[in-house]
Amino acid sequence: MAVRREVKVQEPSAESSPVLIVTGASRGIGSATAILAARRGFSVCVNYLREREKAAEVVRSIQKENGRALAVQADISSEPDVVRLFETVDRELGHVSNLVNNAATIERQARLDTMDAARLSRTFAINVIGAFLCSREAVRRMSTRYGGKGGAIVNVSSGAARAGSPGEYIDYAASKGAIDTLTIGLAKEVAEEGIRVNAVRPGFIYTDLHAKAGEPARVDRVKTSVPMQRGGQPEEVAGAILWLLSNEASYVTGAILDVTGGR
Repeated sequence: MAVRREVKVQEPSAESSPVLIVTGASRGIGSATAILAARRGFSVCVNYLREREKAAEVVRSIQKENGRALAVQADISSEPDVVRLFETVDRELGHVSNLVNNAATIERQARLDTMDAARLSRTFAINVIGAFLCSREAVRRMSTRYGGKGGAIVNVSSGAARAGSPGEYIDYAASKGAIDTLTIGLAKEVAEEGIRVNAVRPGFIYTDLHAKAGEPARVDRVKTSVPMQRGGQPEEVAGAILWLLSNEASYVTGAILDVTGGR
């Protein structure tokens, strides 16, 4: 278990701006989302698990463009850590009005008949339970039922939820299928309480998640199966996430937006 600590890289100012938590924001899609959100005027919490310096680097990038950001270490599969994460943001940045559930883990490529319960528990604890816990804390702050002013949640799913990823990581695919269901169900649950809940479903994106699964060059191997004949970049997914957070998507909830190059 990583040591739990906060990295207060920047003192928040008194200016009013929407507050966003991005889980797993030290790299990849999370990092790209945090940086783009700051450019759009959000005060951003950069959540991370172990990569303290990478999270601090994201915050420094935001600072260089005069944005507000805070890096907070928290294991989202731990309920006490999730509560501490949100309480820290409440105290240091202000009232949370937006959440991006991006943090996820993946194991090395394998068939189901070689997987053990420990692997499944790790995958679902972070990818599913973590998203549920973070969404719960967000709803408690955003919902008009609790005196909140509304807000938006965007879940990061995966094209694997549709494809199933046979022979590679059907456990990861199943966990992302659960994220799709969370998106649809929670959107309906809180629609009258001022909260919109949507998801993006990325396809083959150039991130280091593939290296963690044991095949760093996976996107290059499979990109010819994409109608656009290329893999995507984290920034392209971030753009879709920020649109779903924005007022331009004010009548969009319960939607799952494929960012897959047409696949």
